[in-house]
Amino acid sequence: MSRMARRLASLLTALLLATALAPAAASADGDPASDVLLGENVFYPYTPPVPQSVQNTLNAATIAAKKAGLGIKVALIASPVDLGVIPELFGKPQAYANFLDKEISFEAVQPLLVVMAAGYGVQGMPAAAARAAAALPLPKGKTSADLAQAAITAVAKLSAAAGHPIGGVPGAASGASSGGGSSTTVILIGLVVAALAISGGLLVLRRRRPAGVRTQSQR
Repeated sequence: MSRMARRLASLLTALLLATALAPAAASADGDPASDVLLGENVFYPYTPPVPQSVQNTLNAATIAAKKAGLGIKVALIASPVDLGVIPELFGKPQAYANFLDKEISFEAVQPLLVVMAAGYGVQGMPAAAARAAAALPLPKGKTSADLAQAAITAVAKLSAAAGHPIGGVPGAASGASSGGGSSTTVILIGLVVAALAISGGLLVLRRRRPAGVRTQSQR
């Protein structure tokens, strides 16, 4: 095997291992959302991933709410896996909001919205926004995308109730960051496919080498 082929094989092995271990590492986290929300506005479920267009809209809504005066964090919880080591709080959005609030609020109050198929949980909200959250309709479905769509509406309504209307939810936000780990997985899968394609091409070239041509090691 040539030096380049060995390097590609090593790269492919590393990428496959990284792809296989990434979900396990995420699942082993004590509370995944608490880590993500320290730097992002939204925690997205691991699987199934929320469509990128919907992520863009929700990210844009949280950015607009922050600019208007309500810096809200959103946690979308689609399954017990998204809760790490506290799966018993699945289906209990307010109980989880109470828990998560302690993980992400330090020196200042942090407005927080938790969205599950069972409903909503809030912490750090003005009283009017908390009342508005109690009146929100349940998400239309249980999928990750359903929860994200419900969150888009919720962010606009809570911000308006708190006295910080955002004038409608933007359709998209170029360059807005996403909280979930789905984009990383897509990148890894793409690299694996590319490595496989290159390795396959090298094998084809080796098989087509004329029989009369000898390598340096064969001379």
